[in-house]
Amino acid sequence: MTRVCLLGEPDVTLQYELLSRETAREALATYDISTPFENSVAVDTVSLGAAVSLCNDLDWYLVRFVDTALVLEPSVSTDEWLSRDLAERVRDGAVPPEETDQRLLVYGIVDGRPVEPLYVRRTQGERPTYDLRDVDETLVVRVSAAEFGA
Repeated sequence: MTRVCLLGEPDVTLQYELLSRETAREALATYDISTPFENSVAVDTVSLGAAVSLCNDLDWYLVRFVDTALVLEPSVSTDEWLSRDLAERVRDGAVPPEETDQRLLVYGIVDGRPVEPLYVRRTQGERPTYDLRDVDETLVVRVSAAEFGA
């Protein structure tokens, strides 16, 4: 199963915004919705292709209400998410899965909410420690070269 997690913009209630609109509600109707983080919506899809397709179907809403769209693809990593852009590149074969682990965006998690992302580069197989503040845990997202340099 490939998981899609949408992190809402700070000033919106993401689940309400998505489920109150017919097109988004219909796109999500076949999925069991969960909220792994505060102000998030997550669903399990059957494949990386289905996950990217769902994000594409919801694009109008993602632009308006979502801060970040993440994809967790077990064939790439069981505990590090892919950014939407990187997930698309892996699906399209533009980036091999084994080459996705160098550029990272690490969020601190405080009281169930992702906070203050930190861009880091994995060196010699080690991920630098999140040091922007004390956090309960971290959320690691693999990003594309274009996103890392932006």
